[in-house]
Amino acid sequence: MNAYGGENRLWLGPEGNKYSLFFAKGKQQVFANWKTPAAFDNEPWELDAKSDTDVQLSKKMELENYAGTQFSLMVKRNIALLDTESIHQLLFNLQRDSSIKTVAYQTENLIMNTGMAAWTEESGAPCIWMLDMFPPSVHTTIVIPYNKAVTKPATTDYFGEIPADRIAIADGHIFLKADGKQRGKLGVNAAAAEGVAGSYDAANNVLTIILFDIKHDSKNKWLNQEWNSQKPPYGGDAANAYNDGPLADGKQMGPFYELESVSPAAFLKPDKSLTHKHIVLHFTGEEKGLDKIAQSLLGISIQQIKTAIK
Repeated sequence: MNAYGGENRLWLGPEGNKYSLFFAKGKQQVFANWKTPAAFDNEPWELDAKSDTDVQLSKKMELENYAGTQFSLMVKRNIALLDTESIHQLLFNLQRDSSIKTVAYQTENLIMNTGMAAWTEESGAPCIWMLDMFPPSVHTTIVIPYNKAVTKPATTDYFGEIPADRIAIADGHIFLKADGKQRGKLGVNAAAAEGVAGSYDAANNVLTIILFDIKHDSKNKWLNQEWNSQKPPYGGDAANAYNDGPLADGKQMGPFYELESVSPAAFLKPDKSLTHKHIVLHFTGEEKGLDKIAQSLLGISIQQIKTAIK
């Protein structure tokens, strides 16, 4: 992985399972064999258009999955800064607070099958995977709302079970420490995901929110991205959070933490496409004003976020 950073970067999944794009065929799915495909790790994109507030990018890719399926595809991105009025609408027209400073942008991400064969459950299919990489701190907590009607909303053992003192799940919200000190990842399945996640840095009064497409449709399937070629490849998560930390040899990619969203598997016929939208909003200012935003978008107070993990 080119761990240069990425406030919002596009990868394609699945990371693990028998259709993985990150492990060569037959290789054990462990960190020593994990490799991010160069096509979306470090190769350049084509700049199709730009203005003062947006940029349009595209890239042709050729990929092979763990099962040996070859994919020819086109990926397109439109990244646009959001103006004050657009942000206001996303906040459900919450009363404006001049003490709060905001920066926000929207990304529209498209994947198209440019090959001759359809992508099916039997061949495996890629998905759009958006990852937002942010600086960690001991005062930062990730929070992901979920549908309380779902009995088991979260996967908490991607890289081993997350210790109980680093995670909390209560009353429709999942919390995870984002200190960059211990590697751990959680996921929220599609039935439970609400299309929103966030984090709060109490030291710097920074509230970050992501909003993303979540298509609750029985035809959609999400890819299981766990590093396990034996588990069922479908029934995976639509939202993820990751906290970086030292590897077994003491080395570390970051530190950083991530908020992530994932599209359904792109079961596409030739020349067909799938689009996934992902929005990032950063707010900073007085905690009173940030609290109103947190309650509006995350359904929880700043104080609850700060004290969720004991």
